[in-house]
Parts: sequence; structure tokens; C-alpha cells
Amino acid sequence: MAAAGRVLVYGGRGALGSQCVRYLKSRDWWVASIDLAENEEASASVVVRVTDSFPEHAEQVTAEVGKLLGEEKVDAILCVAGGWAGGSAKAKSLYRNCDLMWKQSVWTSTISSHLATKHLKEGGLLTLTGAQAALSGTPGMIGYGMAKGAVHQLCQSLAGPNSGLPSGSAAVAILPVTLDTPANRKSMPDADFSSWTPLEFIAETFYDWITGKNRPNSGSLIQVVTTGGKTELVAAAHL
Repeated sequence: MAAAGRVLVYGGRGALGSQCVRYLKSRDWWVASIDLAENEEASASVVVRVTDSFPEHAEQVTAEVGKLLGEEKVDAILCVAGGWAGGSAKAKSLYRNCDLMWKQSVWTSTISSHLATKHLKEGGLLTLTGAQAALSGTPGMIGYGMAKGAVHQLCQSLAGPNSGLPSGSAAVAILPVTLDTPANRKSMPDADFSSWTPLEFIAETFYDWITGKNRPNSGSLIQVVTTGGKTELVAAAHL
């Protein structure tokens, strides 16, 4: 049976990425994972090498995806790679954490954007992962805020004319507060989980947007706000 559609998930082995892979596969979609390790549930996996050189890293991912897809186009590229690290400008870990945040969020978003120019269908969807916290200052998590702020800027740049994205396609960033992941529950066991966003909600939202249901305009920064177990999508003002 032919696949209903084709999607790349960058960060496909993480908590959110794995959920997206499972959800789309359950809808009979072909889903490829891009991550540091293989996702055995995916239709295909691109395993990326760890390197300190961005051009080297990006060229490897771009070449591997090119080999995988050939002339085939995809309906969506979901960049859900990322991570969190705290620390003020005074922190001993500042340089290390800034480097990590840049690699996890900005490298992956930049590569996903370039992949979209090569492999996304006309009218397709590129999603990036920002953060609601980065809509304002983040003094206790300097590296995280800078990296996510850069993702927001990238998303808005991609929506402009001559950005390189295919005709009719959209770049949309989600800006979660806290995602309900096993790692977050382990690190914050006493938190109010009813204010955390279920991964299933994000996966379902992506599916709706890919298939044209309630898709925001290109360049939108969409806050994902969960209160009392109820999640809403709220567009943020542009930068």
C-alpha cells in the first residue's frame, strides 16, 4: 500500500520526535528520522555524526538525506530536536551550555531549513521548535534563550520573499512552555503536570497542519499553552 504522505522528523529519537514518528506511522505515513541514533519505529533513519564543525556536520546530514530521498519530495519537515540548559552570564558552564544550545537548536533548525529548500513539496510544511520563554529575557538560562530567539528569527525570515522555500510552503515555529516528557518528570517530580503539554497534542497538531487543517500563516510563532490539562495554541506577536 502506498504511503499516505512523507515526512522527515529531525530529532526523531527524542521524546517528542518519537511521538511524532509513532503518530504519523499510525496514519500510514512514511516517516524518516534524523538523529544521533536510529529510530527503529521509523520507515528509515539517518544517523548523524557528532562533530564540532557546523559545516562538516551540516554537509553530512544534507548528503545522507539526499541519498535517502533522491528525487522524492516530502510533505513536511518537523524539526523537534533541542534541549535545555540553565545558567546566567556568571555561570562557569556558560560557554559550554551556549555551545550545546546552539548545536541542539540552531544547527538543527538551519539544516532543516536548507533541507526544505531541496526536498519539501510546494505547499509543504516546515516546523521549527522555539520556546515561549524566549519571547522575553531569560537571565537564568542565557544560552537557551539566545538559541531559541535565533530560531524565532529564522522562522520569520523563512516566511519572507526569496527565502528559498518552495512556493506555497509554510515555516511555523511552536513555542512550548514545558512538554510532558519522561526526562522533565524525572527532573521536576513535584511540578504541576497539568500545566505541561502532552506530546500527543503536538503530534496531532502537526498532523492537522501538514494536512491543511488550521495551518497558521508562514512565519507564525505559535505559543503552546497548557492550563489545567487543557492546551491552547496562541499566536505570538512578531518580533
